[in-house]
Amino acid sequence: IANRGEIACRVIKTCKKMGIQTVAVHSDVDSSAVHVKMADEAVCVGPAPTSKSYLNMDAIMDAIRVTGAQAHFNSSAPLAISAAVEVIAAVNKRHVLTVMDPYIHMCICPFTPRLCQTAEEAVKIAQQIGYPVMIKASAGGGGKGMRIAWNDEETREGFRFSSQEAASSFGDDRLLIEKYIDNPRHIEIQVLADKHGNALWLNERECSIQRRNQKVVEEAPSTFLDPVTRRAMGEQAVQLARAVQYSSAGTVEFLVDSKKNFYFLEMNTRLQVEHPITECITGLDLVEQMIRVAKGYQLQHTQEDIPINGWAIECRVYAEDPYKSFGLPSIGRLSQYQEPLNLDKVRVDSGIQEGSDISIYYDPMISKMTVDKMAVANARYILGQISKSPLSVTVNKFLCFLHLILTKKDKYNDKNEKVGRCQSCTLTALSQAFSKSHDIMMPEVRQLSAHRMQQKSVTYSNQGL
Repeated sequence: IANRGEIACRVIKTCKKMGIQTVAVHSDVDSSAVHVKMADEAVCVGPAPTSKSYLNMDAIMDAIRVTGAQAHFNSSAPLAISAAVEVIAAVNKRHVLTVMDPYIHMCICPFTPRLCQTAEEAVKIAQQIGYPVMIKASAGGGGKGMRIAWNDEETREGFRFSSQEAASSFGDDRLLIEKYIDNPRHIEIQVLADKHGNALWLNERECSIQRRNQKVVEEAPSTFLDPVTRRAMGEQAVQLARAVQYSSAGTVEFLVDSKKNFYFLEMNTRLQVEHPITECITGLDLVEQMIRVAKGYQLQHTQEDIPINGWAIECRVYAEDPYKSFGLPSIGRLSQYQEPLNLDKVRVDSGIQEGSDISIYYDPMISKMTVDKMAVANARYILGQISKSPLSVTVNKFLCFLHLILTKKDKYNDKNEKVGRCQSCTLTALSQAFSKSHDIMMPEVRQLSAHRMQQKSVTYSNQGL
Protein backbone atom coordinates (compact mmCIF):
# COMPACT_ATOMS: atom_id res chain seq x y z
CA ILE A 1 0.00 0.00 0.00
CA ALA A 2 1.93 2.96 -1.31
CA ASN A 3 0.07 5.61 0.65
CA ARG A 4 0.37 7.13 4.08
CA GLY A 5 -2.00 8.55 6.67
CA GLU A 6 -5.71 7.93 6.83
CA ILE A 7 -6.11 6.43 3.35
CA ALA A 8 -3.45 3.79 4.01
CA CYS A 9 -5.18 2.88 7.28
CA ARG A 10 -8.51 2.74 5.47
CA VAL A 11 -7.19 0.24 2.90
CA ILE A 12 -5.52 -1.90 5.57
CA LYS A 13 -8.82 -2.23 7.46
CA THR A 14 -10.59 -3.69 4.43
CA CYS A 15 -7.65 -5.97 3.65
CA LYS A 16 -7.79 -7.35 7.18
CA LYS A 17 -11.54 -7.96 6.74
CA MET A 18 -10.82 -9.87 3.52
CA GLY A 19 -7.94 -11.86 5.05
CA ILE A 20 -5.28 -10.16 2.93
CA GLN A 21 -1.85 -9.45 4.44
CA THR A 22 -0.50 -5.96 3.86
CA VAL A 23 2.82 -4.20 3.42
CA ALA A 24 3.14 -0.54 4.38
CA VAL A 25 5.76 1.72 2.87
CA HIS A 26 6.97 4.77 4.74
CA SER A 27 9.49 7.57 4.74
CA ASP A 28 12.09 7.79 7.46
CA VAL A 29 10.02 10.36 9.41
CA ASP A 30 6.94 8.09 9.27
CA SER A 31 8.59 5.03 10.80
CA SER A 32 6.24 5.10 13.81
CA ALA A 33 3.11 6.21 11.91
CA VAL A 34 -0.21 4.48 12.54
CA HIS A 35 -0.39 2.86 9.10
CA VAL A 36 3.05 1.33 9.66
CA LYS A 37 1.88 -0.20 12.94
CA MET A 38 -1.33 -1.54 11.39
CA ALA A 39 0.32 -3.36 8.46
CA ASP A 40 1.78 -6.87 8.62
CA GLU A 41 5.09 -5.66 7.17
CA ALA A 42 6.70 -2.28 6.56
CA VAL A 43 9.45 -1.05 4.24
CA CYS A 44 11.21 2.32 4.37
CA VAL A 45 11.34 3.79 0.87
CA GLY A 46 13.34 6.95 1.43
CA PRO A 47 13.63 10.33 3.18
CA ALA A 48 10.73 12.62 4.07
CA PRO A 49 10.08 14.49 0.77
CA THR A 50 7.36 12.65 -1.17
CA SER A 51 9.36 12.77 -4.40
CA LYS A 52 12.06 10.72 -2.67
CA SER A 53 9.77 8.27 -0.88
CA TYR A 54 6.04 7.82 -1.52
CA LEU A 55 6.31 8.99 -5.16
CA ASN A 56 9.64 7.25 -5.77
CA MET A 57 8.49 4.51 -8.14
CA ASP A 58 11.85 2.74 -8.18
CA ALA A 59 11.80 2.43 -4.39
CA ILE A 60 8.15 1.28 -4.45
CA MET A 61 8.96 -1.41 -7.03
CA ASP A 62 11.91 -2.54 -4.96
CA ALA A 63 9.60 -2.91 -1.94
CA ILE A 64 7.21 -4.99 -4.05
CA ARG A 65 10.01 -7.32 -5.17
CA VAL A 66 11.56 -7.65 -1.72
CA THR A 67 8.27 -8.52 -0.01
CA GLY A 68 6.82 -10.59 -2.84
CA ALA A 69 3.64 -8.51 -2.89
CA GLN A 70 1.00 -9.76 -5.32
CA ALA A 71 -0.84 -6.48 -5.72
CA HIS A 72 -0.12 -2.79 -5.33
CA PHE A 73 -2.50 -0.10 -4.08
CA ASN A 74 -1.86 3.60 -4.44
CA SER A 75 -4.83 5.96 -4.40
CA SER A 76 -2.77 8.76 -5.97
CA ALA A 77 -1.12 6.86 -8.80
CA PRO A 78 -2.61 3.36 -9.11
CA LEU A 79 -0.52 0.63 -10.69
CA ALA A 80 -2.22 -2.68 -10.03
CA ILE A 81 -5.54 -2.18 -8.23
CA SER A 82 -6.79 0.19 -10.91
CA ALA A 83 -7.50 0.49 -14.59
CA ALA A 84 -4.89 -0.08 -17.26
CA VAL A 85 -2.08 2.47 -17.34
CA GLU A 86 -3.01 3.77 -20.81
CA VAL A 87 -6.61 4.29 -19.65
CA ILE A 88 -5.42 6.31 -16.66
CA ALA A 89 -3.23 8.39 -18.97
CA ALA A 90 -6.24 9.15 -21.17
CA VAL A 91 -8.79 10.15 -18.55
CA ASN A 92 -6.27 12.09 -16.47
CA LYS A 93 -5.47 14.33 -19.44
CA ARG A 94 -8.65 16.17 -20.46
CA HIS A 95 -7.12 17.36 -23.71
CA VAL A 96 -6.89 13.69 -24.78
CA LEU A 97 -10.62 13.25 -24.16
CA THR A 98 -11.50 16.00 -26.62
CA VAL A 99 -10.39 13.68 -29.42
CA MET A 100 -12.83 11.08 -28.10
CA ASP A 101 -15.66 13.51 -27.29
CA PRO A 102 -17.69 12.93 -30.50
CA TYR A 103 -18.04 9.30 -29.42
CA ILE A 104 -18.62 9.93 -25.69
CA HIS A 105 -20.92 12.98 -25.90
CA MET A 106 -19.70 14.57 -22.66
CA CYS A 107 -20.93 18.05 -21.75
CA ILE A 108 -17.69 20.03 -21.69
CA CYS A 109 -17.15 23.60 -20.57
CA PRO A 110 -15.70 25.81 -23.36
CA PHE A 111 -11.94 25.41 -23.32
CA THR A 112 -8.99 25.00 -25.63
CA PRO A 113 -8.26 21.46 -26.80
CA ARG A 114 -4.58 22.26 -27.15
CA LEU A 115 -2.10 22.81 -24.35
CA CYS A 116 -0.49 26.19 -23.77
CA GLN A 117 3.25 26.40 -24.28
CA THR A 118 3.89 30.09 -23.60
CA ALA A 119 2.30 32.96 -21.70
CA GLU A 120 1.50 34.82 -24.92
CA GLU A 121 -0.23 31.77 -26.35
CA ALA A 122 -2.25 31.59 -23.14
CA VAL A 123 -3.31 35.22 -23.58
CA LYS A 124 -4.40 34.58 -27.17
CA ILE A 125 -6.48 31.55 -26.14
CA ALA A 126 -8.04 33.43 -23.21
CA GLN A 127 -9.09 36.23 -25.55
CA GLN A 128 -10.71 33.70 -27.89
CA ILE A 129 -12.66 32.00 -25.07
CA GLY A 130 -13.54 35.29 -23.35
CA TYR A 131 -12.74 36.42 -19.83
CA PRO A 132 -12.87 35.34 -17.11
CA VAL A 133 -10.93 32.11 -17.66
CA MET A 134 -9.46 29.39 -15.49
CA ILE A 135 -5.82 28.40 -16.04
CA LYS A 136 -5.35 24.79 -14.98
CA ALA A 137 -2.68 22.12 -14.84
CA SER A 138 -3.45 19.42 -17.39
CA ALA A 139 -2.31 16.72 -14.96
CA GLY A 140 -3.65 18.59 -11.93
CA GLY A 141 -5.78 17.86 -8.91
CA GLY A 142 -6.33 19.03 -5.35
CA GLY A 143 -6.49 22.67 -6.40
CA LYS A 144 -2.83 22.72 -7.45
CA GLY A 145 -1.80 24.70 -10.53
CA MET A 146 -5.05 26.67 -10.82
CA ARG A 147 -5.50 30.40 -11.34
CA ILE A 148 -8.42 32.63 -12.37
CA ALA A 149 -7.62 35.38 -14.84
CA TRP A 150 -9.83 38.36 -15.61
CA ASN A 151 -7.53 40.09 -18.10
CA ASP A 152 -4.37 39.65 -20.18
CA GLU A 153 -1.99 40.68 -17.39
CA GLU A 154 -3.50 38.19 -14.94
CA THR A 155 -3.30 35.48 -17.63
CA ARG A 156 0.44 36.00 -18.06
CA GLU A 157 0.98 35.98 -14.31
CA GLY A 158 -1.31 32.97 -13.83
CA PHE A 159 0.48 31.05 -16.57
CA ARG A 160 3.83 31.56 -14.86
CA PHE A 161 2.67 30.55 -11.39
CA SER A 162 0.47 27.65 -12.55
CA SER A 163 3.16 26.09 -14.70
CA GLN A 164 5.68 26.30 -11.86
CA GLU A 165 3.23 24.76 -9.36
CA ALA A 166 2.17 22.06 -11.82
CA ALA A 167 5.78 21.06 -12.48
CA SER A 168 6.51 20.92 -8.76
CA SER A 169 3.35 18.99 -7.81
CA PHE A 170 2.88 16.64 -10.78
CA GLY A 171 6.12 16.67 -12.74
CA ASP A 172 4.13 18.04 -15.70
CA ASP A 173 3.98 21.79 -16.37
CA ARG A 174 1.52 21.67 -19.25
CA LEU A 175 -1.56 23.87 -18.90
CA LEU A 176 -5.00 24.22 -20.42
CA ILE A 177 -7.43 27.14 -20.30
CA GLU A 178 -11.19 26.93 -19.90
CA LYS A 179 -14.08 29.30 -19.39
CA TYR A 180 -14.51 30.22 -15.72
CA ILE A 181 -18.05 29.43 -14.51
CA ASP A 182 -19.14 31.94 -11.92
CA ASN A 183 -20.86 30.66 -8.75
CA PRO A 184 -20.70 26.96 -9.68
CA ARG A 185 -21.23 23.81 -7.67
CA HIS A 186 -18.64 21.05 -7.66
CA ILE A 187 -20.56 17.78 -7.95
CA GLU A 188 -18.96 14.45 -8.73
CA ILE A 189 -20.25 11.01 -9.68
CA GLN A 190 -18.71 7.86 -8.20
CA VAL A 191 -18.37 5.11 -10.79
CA LEU A 192 -17.44 1.46 -10.44
CA ALA A 193 -16.53 -0.74 -13.41
CA ASP A 194 -15.14 -4.23 -13.93
CA LYS A 195 -13.15 -5.94 -16.69
CA HIS A 196 -16.26 -7.57 -18.17
CA GLY A 197 -17.94 -4.43 -19.50
CA ASN A 198 -20.11 -3.76 -16.47
CA ALA A 199 -20.22 -0.23 -15.03
CA LEU A 200 -22.32 1.49 -12.36
CA TRP A 201 -22.78 5.01 -11.03
CA LEU A 202 -23.02 5.13 -7.25
CA ASN A 203 -24.81 8.48 -6.98
CA GLU A 204 -23.17 11.85 -6.43
CA ARG A 205 -21.18 13.81 -3.88
CA GLU A 206 -21.39 17.58 -3.55
CA CYS A 207 -18.01 19.10 -2.78
CA SER A 208 -18.73 22.82 -3.24
CA ILE A 209 -17.43 23.98 0.16
CA GLN A 210 -13.72 24.43 -0.45
CA ARG A 211 -10.75 26.54 0.46
CA ARG A 212 -7.81 27.09 -1.88
CA ASN A 213 -9.67 24.86 -4.36
CA GLN A 214 -9.45 21.96 -1.90
CA LYS A 215 -12.56 20.32 -0.50
CA VAL A 216 -13.43 20.84 3.18
CA VAL A 217 -17.02 19.59 3.56
CA GLU A 218 -18.66 17.01 1.29
CA GLU A 219 -22.19 15.62 1.29
CA ALA A 220 -24.09 12.83 -0.43
CA PRO A 221 -26.53 13.09 -2.00
CA SER A 222 -26.51 16.71 -3.15
CA THR A 223 -29.43 18.83 -1.97
CA PHE A 224 -29.30 20.65 -5.30
CA LEU A 225 -29.79 17.85 -7.83
CA ASP A 226 -33.14 16.48 -8.92
CA PRO A 227 -33.55 12.83 -10.02
CA VAL A 228 -33.49 13.70 -13.72
CA THR A 229 -30.20 15.64 -13.50
CA ARG A 230 -28.71 12.97 -11.23
CA ARG A 231 -29.46 10.23 -13.74
CA ALA A 232 -28.16 12.28 -16.69
CA MET A 233 -24.87 12.94 -14.91
CA GLY A 234 -24.58 9.30 -13.82
CA GLU A 235 -25.20 7.99 -17.31
CA GLN A 236 -22.58 10.33 -18.80
CA ALA A 237 -20.07 9.22 -16.16
CA VAL A 238 -20.69 5.54 -16.91
CA GLN A 239 -20.53 6.22 -20.65
CA LEU A 240 -17.07 7.72 -20.19
CA ALA A 241 -15.87 4.79 -18.07
CA ARG A 242 -17.03 2.29 -20.69
CA ALA A 243 -15.60 4.31 -23.59
CA VAL A 244 -12.08 4.13 -22.16
CA GLN A 245 -12.57 0.55 -20.85
CA TYR A 246 -12.07 1.69 -17.29
CA SER A 247 -12.07 -0.99 -14.59
CA SER A 248 -11.98 0.06 -10.93
CA ALA A 249 -13.55 2.71 -8.73
CA GLY A 250 -13.25 6.19 -10.21
CA THR A 251 -14.78 9.63 -9.90
CA VAL A 252 -16.11 11.77 -12.74
CA GLU A 253 -16.23 15.40 -11.65
CA PHE A 254 -18.56 18.07 -12.98
CA LEU A 255 -19.21 21.77 -12.52
CA VAL A 256 -22.93 22.53 -12.24
CA ASP A 257 -24.30 26.02 -12.78
CA SER A 258 -27.33 27.64 -11.17
CA LYS A 259 -29.63 26.32 -13.93
CA LYS A 260 -28.37 22.74 -13.40
CA ASN A 261 -26.36 22.68 -16.60
CA PHE A 262 -23.38 20.44 -15.92
CA TYR A 263 -19.95 20.36 -17.50
CA PHE A 264 -17.32 17.62 -17.38
CA LEU A 265 -14.33 18.66 -15.30
CA GLU A 266 -12.06 15.61 -15.01
CA MET A 267 -11.96 11.97 -14.05
CA ASN A 268 -9.96 10.84 -11.04
CA THR A 269 -8.71 7.29 -11.42
CA ARG A 270 -8.32 6.62 -7.73
CA LEU A 271 -10.09 6.32 -4.42
CA GLN A 272 -11.21 9.81 -3.44
CA VAL A 273 -10.73 11.25 0.05
CA GLU A 274 -14.49 11.75 0.32
CA HIS A 275 -15.46 8.16 -0.60
CA PRO A 276 -16.84 7.38 2.93
CA ILE A 277 -20.06 9.35 2.30
CA THR A 278 -20.76 7.22 -0.77
CA GLU A 279 -20.18 4.11 1.31
CA CYS A 280 -22.62 5.45 3.91
CA ILE A 281 -25.53 5.95 1.50
CA THR A 282 -24.94 2.83 -0.64
CA GLY A 283 -23.65 0.30 1.88
CA LEU A 284 -20.76 -0.68 -0.42
CA ASP A 285 -17.11 -1.03 0.61
CA LEU A 286 -15.33 0.66 -2.29
CA VAL A 287 -11.90 -0.68 -1.38
CA GLU A 288 -13.26 -4.22 -1.34
CA GLN A 289 -14.86 -3.64 -4.73
CA MET A 290 -11.58 -2.32 -6.14
CA ILE A 291 -9.70 -5.38 -4.95
CA ARG A 292 -12.34 -7.74 -6.39
CA VAL A 293 -12.25 -5.96 -9.76
CA ALA A 294 -8.45 -6.05 -9.84
CA LYS A 295 -8.61 -9.81 -9.23
CA GLY A 296 -10.89 -10.16 -12.26
CA TYR A 297 -14.28 -10.73 -10.63
CA GLN A 298 -17.47 -9.29 -12.07
CA LEU A 299 -19.44 -6.67 -10.18
CA GLN A 300 -21.89 -8.15 -7.72
CA HIS A 301 -24.54 -5.45 -8.25
CA THR A 302 -26.65 -3.92 -10.99
CA GLN A 303 -27.68 -0.26 -11.26
CA GLU A 304 -31.08 -1.08 -9.77
CA ASP A 305 -29.32 -2.40 -6.63
CA ILE A 306 -27.70 0.96 -5.82
CA PRO A 307 -29.74 2.87 -3.24
CA ILE A 308 -29.68 6.34 -1.76
CA ASN A 309 -30.04 5.29 1.83
CA GLY A 310 -30.30 8.48 3.86
CA TRP A 311 -27.80 11.32 3.72
CA ALA A 312 -24.18 11.62 4.80
CA ILE A 313 -21.75 14.46 5.33
CA GLU A 314 -17.98 14.46 5.76
CA CYS A 315 -15.86 17.14 7.42
CA ARG A 316 -12.12 17.17 6.87
CA VAL A 317 -10.18 18.18 9.97
CA TYR A 318 -6.98 20.05 9.20
CA ALA A 319 -4.22 21.15 11.53
CA GLU A 320 -4.71 24.67 10.25
CA ASP A 321 -5.78 28.05 11.51
CA PRO A 322 -8.55 29.11 9.08
CA TYR A 323 -8.07 32.78 10.02
CA LYS A 324 -4.32 32.93 9.53
CA SER A 325 -3.60 33.34 5.82
CA PHE A 326 -6.85 31.42 5.46
CA GLY A 327 -5.55 28.06 6.51
CA LEU A 328 -1.86 28.27 7.26
CA PRO A 329 -0.76 24.72 8.24
CA SER A 330 0.46 24.12 11.78
CA ILE A 331 3.10 21.58 12.63
CA GLY A 332 4.16 19.88 15.82
CA ARG A 333 3.17 17.02 18.09
CA LEU A 334 -0.49 16.19 18.69
CA SER A 335 -0.58 16.06 22.47
CA GLN A 336 -4.28 15.14 22.84
CA TYR A 337 -6.56 13.36 20.40
CA GLN A 338 -9.84 11.52 20.98
CA GLU A 339 -12.31 10.43 18.31
CA PRO A 340 -16.08 10.68 19.01
CA LEU A 341 -16.69 7.02 18.24
CA ASN A 342 -19.00 6.60 21.21
CA LEU A 343 -21.69 8.45 19.26
CA ASP A 344 -24.08 6.63 16.92
CA LYS A 345 -23.71 6.91 13.15
CA VAL A 346 -20.24 8.49 13.39
CA ARG A 347 -17.25 7.30 11.37
CA VAL A 348 -13.76 8.70 11.73
CA ASP A 349 -10.99 7.96 9.23
CA SER A 350 -7.61 9.00 10.52
CA GLY A 351 -3.96 8.07 10.36
CA ILE A 352 -2.91 9.70 13.59
CA GLN A 353 -3.09 9.14 17.34
CA GLU A 354 -1.99 10.96 20.46
CA GLY A 355 1.71 11.65 20.13
CA SER A 356 1.69 11.74 16.31
CA ASP A 357 3.72 14.45 14.63
CA ILE A 358 2.15 16.83 12.11
CA SER A 359 4.97 17.16 9.59
CA ILE A 360 5.91 20.00 7.27
CA TYR A 361 6.31 17.47 4.46
CA TYR A 362 2.75 16.24 4.11
CA ASP A 363 -0.85 17.40 3.89
CA PRO A 364 -2.07 18.82 7.23
CA MET A 365 -5.37 16.91 7.09
CA ILE A 366 -5.31 14.77 10.24
CA SER A 367 -8.70 13.05 10.03
CA LYS A 368 -12.12 12.93 8.42
CA MET A 369 -15.39 12.76 10.35
CA THR A 370 -18.38 11.26 8.56
CA VAL A 371 -21.92 11.13 9.91
CA ASP A 372 -25.07 9.79 8.28
CA LYS A 373 -28.85 9.78 8.72
CA MET A 374 -29.45 13.10 10.50
CA ALA A 375 -26.17 14.25 9.02
CA VAL A 376 -26.03 18.01 9.54
CA ALA A 377 -27.64 17.96 12.98
CA ASN A 378 -25.23 15.25 14.13
CA ALA A 379 -22.20 16.96 12.62
CA ARG A 380 -23.14 20.30 14.20
CA TYR A 381 -23.51 18.69 17.63
CA ILE A 382 -20.32 16.64 17.40
CA LEU A 383 -18.18 19.51 16.13
CA GLY A 384 -19.63 21.74 18.82
CA GLN A 385 -18.68 19.23 21.50
CA ILE A 386 -15.21 18.46 20.13
CA SER A 387 -14.33 22.12 19.72
CA LYS A 388 -14.78 22.55 23.48
CA SER A 389 -12.18 19.86 24.21
CA PRO A 390 -8.57 20.73 25.14
CA LEU A 391 -7.02 20.28 21.71
CA SER A 392 -4.52 22.72 20.31
CA VAL A 393 -5.85 26.22 19.66
CA THR A 394 -5.23 25.77 15.94
CA VAL A 395 -7.19 22.54 15.60
CA ASN A 396 -9.95 23.90 17.84
CA LYS A 397 -10.36 26.97 15.65
CA PHE A 398 -10.60 24.79 12.54
CA LEU A 399 -13.28 22.65 14.23
CA CYS A 400 -15.18 25.82 15.15
CA PHE A 401 -14.84 26.91 11.54
CA LEU A 402 -16.40 23.63 10.33
CA HIS A 403 -19.18 24.03 12.89
CA LEU A 404 -19.86 27.53 11.58
CA ILE A 405 -20.12 26.29 7.99
CA LEU A 406 -22.76 23.76 9.02
CA THR A 407 -24.79 26.32 10.95
CA LYS A 408 -25.15 28.79 8.10
CA LYS A 409 -28.80 29.54 7.38
CA ASP A 410 -30.74 27.78 4.66
CA LYS A 411 -31.17 29.47 1.28
CA TYR A 412 -34.59 30.55 -0.02
CA ASN A 413 -35.69 31.80 -3.40
CA ASP A 414 -37.88 34.83 -4.08
CA LYS A 415 -40.99 32.70 -3.49
CA ASN A 416 -39.78 31.84 0.01
CA GLU A 417 -39.20 28.23 -1.07
CA LYS A 418 -36.26 26.41 0.49
CA VAL A 419 -33.66 25.68 -2.19
CA GLY A 420 -30.85 24.20 -0.11
CA ARG A 421 -28.25 25.18 2.43
CA CYS A 422 -25.92 28.08 1.80
CA GLN A 423 -22.79 26.82 0.04
CA SER A 424 -21.23 30.09 -1.06
CA CYS A 425 -20.17 32.34 1.80
CA THR A 426 -18.01 35.41 2.12
CA LEU A 427 -15.01 35.57 4.38
CA THR A 428 -16.50 38.72 5.89
CA ALA A 429 -19.75 36.97 6.80
CA LEU A 430 -17.89 34.01 8.25
CA SER A 431 -15.63 36.23 10.31
CA GLN A 432 -18.59 38.23 11.62
CA ALA A 433 -20.55 35.13 12.59
CA PHE A 434 -17.47 33.52 14.09
CA SER A 435 -16.70 36.55 16.25
CA LYS A 436 -20.27 36.56 17.60
CA SER A 437 -20.42 32.86 18.45
CA HIS A 438 -16.90 31.90 19.54
CA ASP A 439 -14.81 33.50 22.26
CA ILE A 440 -11.79 31.65 20.93
CA MET A 441 -11.34 34.16 18.12
CA MET A 442 -8.06 36.04 18.43
CA PRO A 443 -7.80 39.86 18.21
CA GLU A 444 -5.95 39.68 14.91
CA VAL A 445 -8.90 37.77 13.43
CA ARG A 446 -11.27 40.58 14.42
CA GLN A 447 -8.88 42.99 12.74
CA LEU A 448 -8.97 40.82 9.62
CA SER A 449 -12.77 40.87 9.67
CA ALA A 450 -12.84 44.67 10.04
CA HIS A 451 -10.32 44.99 7.22
CA ARG A 452 -12.46 42.80 4.97
CA MET A 453 -15.51 44.90 5.79
CA GLN A 454 -13.81 47.86 4.14
CA GLN A 455 -13.00 45.87 1.02
CA LYS A 456 -15.23 44.73 -1.80
CA SER A 457 -17.13 41.64 -0.68
CA VAL A 458 -15.58 38.58 -2.29
CA THR A 459 -17.66 35.44 -2.77
CA TYR A 460 -15.64 32.24 -2.67
CA SER A 461 -17.30 29.63 -4.84
CA ASN A 462 -15.08 27.33 -6.87
CA GLN A 463 -12.12 29.37 -5.67
CA GLY A 464 -12.89 27.89 -2.26
CA LEU A 465 -14.62 29.55 0.67
